[in-house]
Amino acid sequence: MNNIKKNRIKDKAFKVWGIGCTLLGLVLLSVFIGSILIDGLQRIDWDFITNLPSRSAERAGIYTALTGSVWILVLTTIIALPLGIGAAIYLEEYAKKGKLSSILEVNISNLAGVPSIIYGLLGLEVFVRILEMGASILAGSFTLALLILPIVIVSTREAIKAVPKSIRDASFALGASKWQTVSMQLLPASFGGILTGIILALSRAVGETAPLIVIGALAYVPFAPSSPMDEFSVLPIQIFNWISRPQKGFEVNAAAAIIILLLITFIMNAIAVYFRNKWQKKLNN
Repeated sequence: MNNIKKNRIKDKAFKVWGIGCTLLGLVLLSVFIGSILIDGLQRIDWDFITNLPSRSAERAGIYTALTGSVWILVLTTIIALPLGIGAAIYLEEYAKKGKLSSILEVNISNLAGVPSIIYGLLGLEVFVRILEMGASILAGSFTLALLILPIVIVSTREAIKAVPKSIRDASFALGASKWQTVSMQLLPASFGGILTGIILALSRAVGETAPLIVIGALAYVPFAPSSPMDEFSVLPIQIFNWISRPQKGFEVNAAAAIIILLLITFIMNAIAVYFRNKWQKKLNN
C-alpha cells in the first residue's frame, strides 16, 4: 500500500471519528435538555415567574432572582461597554506598536481564560471591602464587568480589524482626522461584530454563579431589589439553592428555572447571530 492510499484511509478514519464525536455531543445535549423539559415545563406558569421565593416548593417563584439578573445584566452592560470599546479602539488605532502594546495584548487575551472565581475574589476585596459597596447589585455588576471586559476588548478589536483597509484609506484621503475616521467610518462598519461580541460576553455573564457567591450574593432574598445598592440573588444561584434541597418539588422548580435561563441565553445568542449575518452581508456589499 502506497502513501496516497494510507493518507486516504486516515482521512476517512478521521471523518468517521469527527462524525462520531459530533453525534455523541448532540445525543448527550438532547438527553440533558429533554430531561429538563420533561421535569420543568409542567411548573412554568405566570405565578412561577411572579411569585417571591418561599420555603414551600408549590408557592416558590423566580421573581426576585429574575429581577436581580436583569439588574445585574443592565448595570454590567453600562459599565463594561464604554471601558471595553474604548480600550479596544485605543489598542487598535492609537497605541504605538511595540513591546508594551504586545505585553498588553497578550495579558488581555490571557485574562479571558482566567477562572471566574478569581474575579470573584478580586471583586470581594476591591468593591465589597475597600470601596465598601457590600454585597450589593453594584458590586456584583462591577465584578461581572471585569469578567467580560477582556472578551469585549478582544471581540471589538477583531471587528475593527475586519473592516476593509480601503474604507480607512478613503477617509484619510478625504482629509478626515483619525477620530473622525474611527467614529464615522470604522465603528459603524464594525458595529455588527462589536455587538455580537458584547452579546456573547453578556450571555456568559448571565450564567455565572461563582463570582457572585464569593462577593456575597444571597440564595434567599424575600424582596425584589429596587436600587443598585440592594442585596440580590440571580437565577443561577436560585437554581443552585433549589437543586441542593432534598424535596422533589424544588428539583422541579430548578428544572423550570433552568428552562427560563436557557431561553434567555438562546434569545441573546440568536440576536448575536442575526446581527453578525446582517453585518457580514453589509461588508460583502
